[in-house]
Amino acid sequence: MANIKFNRSIFEKEIGKLNAEMQNKIAMFGTTLEKIDNESLEIEVFPNRPDLLSYQGFKRAFLAFLGKKTGLKEYKVYPPKKDYQVIVESSVKKIRPFTACAVVEDLIFDSEKIKELVDLQEKLHNTFGRKRKKFAVGIYPLEKICFPITYKALEPDKIKFIPLGFNKEMSGIEILQKHEKGKEYTHLLAGKIKFPIFIDGNKDILSMPPIINSQLTGKITEETKGVFVECSGFEPKVLKKCLNIIVTTLAEIGGKIYQMKVKYWKKEITPNLEPQKMKISLEEVNKILGIKINENHLKNFLERMGHNYKKGIVEIPSWRTDILHEIDLIEDVAIAYGYENFVLELPEISTIGEEQHREIIKRKIREALIGLKMLEVSNFHLTKKTEQFSKMGCEKEQGFVELESSKTDYTILRKDLTHYLLNVLSENVDAEHPQEIFEIGKVFSNEKKICETENLAVALSPGNFTMVKQILEYFSEIIGFSLRVEEVEKPPQHFINGRVAKIIFKDETIGYLGEIHPKILKYWKIKMPIAVFEINLEGVFKEFETP
Repeated sequence: MANIKFNRSIFEKEIGKLNAEMQNKIAMFGTTLEKIDNESLEIEVFPNRPDLLSYQGFKRAFLAFLGKKTGLKEYKVYPPKKDYQVIVESSVKKIRPFTACAVVEDLIFDSEKIKELVDLQEKLHNTFGRKRKKFAVGIYPLEKICFPITYKALEPDKIKFIPLGFNKEMSGIEILQKHEKGKEYTHLLAGKIKFPIFIDGNKDILSMPPIINSQLTGKITEETKGVFVECSGFEPKVLKKCLNIIVTTLAEIGGKIYQMKVKYWKKEITPNLEPQKMKISLEEVNKILGIKINENHLKNFLERMGHNYKKGIVEIPSWRTDILHEIDLIEDVAIAYGYENFVLELPEISTIGEEQHREIIKRKIREALIGLKMLEVSNFHLTKKTEQFSKMGCEKEQGFVELESSKTDYTILRKDLTHYLLNVLSENVDAEHPQEIFEIGKVFSNEKKICETENLAVALSPGNFTMVKQILEYFSEIIGFSLRVEEVEKPPQHFINGRVAKIIFKDETIGYLGEIHPKILKYWKIKMPIAVFEINLEGVFKEFETP
């Protein structure tokens, strides 16, 4: 969340008096009023509404909410001028591969507007941009740069410019080591052989994103009449939304928006302020919110949230980042309807809550294992391919659920809990032994279809087959179900042959028990012998739920 401070006199002149009713309206809009005095007011904006992170964005949305300027606000966008283009070279492909750009002319800046623009830029970085990890924004004075712009990557020692706030030329590495912003965001370029830069037609470096602008070409002053805006990062859709927020904010203070050509292997034109269209069902609105409104009411509520509506179709502003589904539009309807207008009703039937059967049995398992002085751990559902497969001795990577787009090496959903328990033990090799841990959690597979099940895994360090078998037998006795172990012909590859067995419940194999193979322990850099068992609990849950 972010707090924004507004000038009180300007707010009251352009929006309305800050009486008790207005203060309540601000709260009902979903922006908490944090502070108010004779000079200013401070509101808190939730992360899902980055379009409200400037006074101009808040005023646009709040005037619609008050019913003063309803509907979708339109901005004129001019086509690119002759040289308004950015050439994206392939050298940035594995670093920060995408950008979205625009030019805004006919601006009149004063110190207050410059401060507001810088505040908006930083708040976008810290919230929507996840501290510049998702994207970084650069804003440059037109009078200091020459088109076309090139977005490329160079070796750090070949990057030399005077960074913003300094008076001495520095290399890319020096900026990371000595500049305040370089030290703060050095992790974003860690391990990169080349660093990204924007460079203009005069071969002057504009910036080294996501770190810092150039003192020569990247500083806005009161003499600035136009700006070049770029957003660089990893997801084109996010970059374009961010760009739309900035250029419409600048348009609110009188700027004229010009598109730019962005040339990859194909050409793009940004920004695009065309509204997104989405269907909404009046029946679904009434059902979800428990109200009874008609088509005209729905139109009024949606337009008070800055949308257009006609015959079941909503036109959504291009700067709204939070509208992903019909339910988000229904939330907007609820806000415009007014949470204070919802009437509390008791249900017509009486119900009594009770703990789910599977939660009861999981609680019993936890109590039993904790009673044996074991420690429960909890790991991520996402994992790394190397840890799920290579470090477990699996020759083939198969049957897993992979993320479509991941910005880290945690790219798949875990197939088992055992590898995560080994990871925990490997990170605690210097801690006191014995180490006896367990986890109950979801695992995922993708054979013929995606399946989600709940498993239990136990690991003992040091441990052997007999010790872990005793834990299994005690667990079986406490829970009250008969589990048995049998010899297995083809055990999982991470076990020692002859020191492994399959676990049977109701004549079905639900897991394996045994000692981890020395080569697997070597992969994990574990020196102690490890014994584990892991079972699928779904059959146990079903048996427990059966009358």
